[in-house]
Amino acid sequence: MSTHESEVYTVTPEMPAMFDGMKLAAVATVLYVIVRCLNLKSPTAPPDLTYQDTALNRFLLKSCPILTKEYIPPLLWGKSGHLQTALYGKLGRVSSPHPFGLRKYLPMQDGATATFDLFEPLADHQSGEDVTMVICPGIGNHSEKHYIRTFVDHSQKQGYRCAVLNHLGALPNIELTSPRMFTYGCTWEFAAMVGFIKKTYPQTKLIVVGFSLGGNIVCKFLGENRTNQERVLCCVSVCQGYSALRAQETFLQWDQCRRFYNFLMADNMKKIILSHRSVLFGVGSTKMVDADLSRLYTATSLMQIDDNIMRKFHGHNSLKEYYEKESCVHYIHNINVPLLLVNSGDDPLVHNSLLTIPRTLAEKKENVIFALTLHGGHLGFFEGAVLFPQPLTWMDKVIVGYANAMCQWEKQKPPCLSQGAHSSETKCQDSKS
Repeated sequence: MSTHESEVYTVTPEMPAMFDGMKLAAVATVLYVIVRCLNLKSPTAPPDLTYQDTALNRFLLKSCPILTKEYIPPLLWGKSGHLQTALYGKLGRVSSPHPFGLRKYLPMQDGATATFDLFEPLADHQSGEDVTMVICPGIGNHSEKHYIRTFVDHSQKQGYRCAVLNHLGALPNIELTSPRMFTYGCTWEFAAMVGFIKKTYPQTKLIVVGFSLGGNIVCKFLGENRTNQERVLCCVSVCQGYSALRAQETFLQWDQCRRFYNFLMADNMKKIILSHRSVLFGVGSTKMVDADLSRLYTATSLMQIDDNIMRKFHGHNSLKEYYEKESCVHYIHNINVPLLLVNSGDDPLVHNSLLTIPRTLAEKKENVIFALTLHGGHLGFFEGAVLFPQPLTWMDKVIVGYANAMCQWEKQKPPCLSQGAHSSETKCQDSKS
């Protein structure tokens, strides 16, 4: 039986003064951090938009005015990217609805089983067309996350069918059927879901939506093969980082507390992987060894987990090769359907240096609009007057508003603008002449 001894402190007359000083210093430090986090003096402004002046882009910005209006976050905390990110991470959303859907199971060629949830529209779409949102959530996320439920409910009420991919291994009550789980850029499961939707609903048109890691996956999917863009009206990507190879260096820096966020995400990934350890590291696994499991326990960053575990699912020889081949930066220029890329300037996870990728793309390609907000954090974008945020976020409204505008454009665009030439104003002028 062990005993625990507590240390005894002798209080001298000098100690109360010292304690008071320590308390004052602590209070001052907390107040300083709060003031810096609240960032009350930071201005609000419309998103900084990068795009080419084309008939389509003019129509989209006119028909989706929220993109050109000031985004106003909650006054007391909404101008802090850290607090927006923290609230998203902890709560997801406030007063999150519970949309009803059906879970679908798709067997994959390697023995894995992809799952997605299908939600039927709750109203007729304003265009009169059958339109489906195919949605890819963020890292380790699925259809049961609050921010996904909120977005799905809003989309259903606007007349959209929604199909939400559950990342392989992310659902806590669904066992893996092969020694493989989701990775940063594997598009197999998303492609299977899209294929199912196209086959089951031959008349439907698709709106492709990706959040964070999901944004990388959907952009890579569309850019991998031109046939993947068939029947796709447009694509929206929110808060992705575009290049894992470039991002890995910034994730090791303490600037904006990215190293701390890295640790938290790595810890979450460890929990997901370890919940499937019997399948991933069991007898049937040929790519993992006991040493990999040991290194997983001691990992403190996503890069260590990616190097020791994730890259091996697809046989990549190095972390650099894994990041190179899994990042959408090498595929996104092949996308020809209208593409809206949204990022936040105070996103603590996405370094500003990465935003040169979407900005340069929008400068070069007619079909791309890049929207950069001052505030919003990582997948936050909360709106509200002073303290309490609204259930719907600016992000939810932007995606649906942009999708509505695209559906409207498809119905009334000039005949000379075919599916492959959404934004080429010169083609219309040439055909008229």
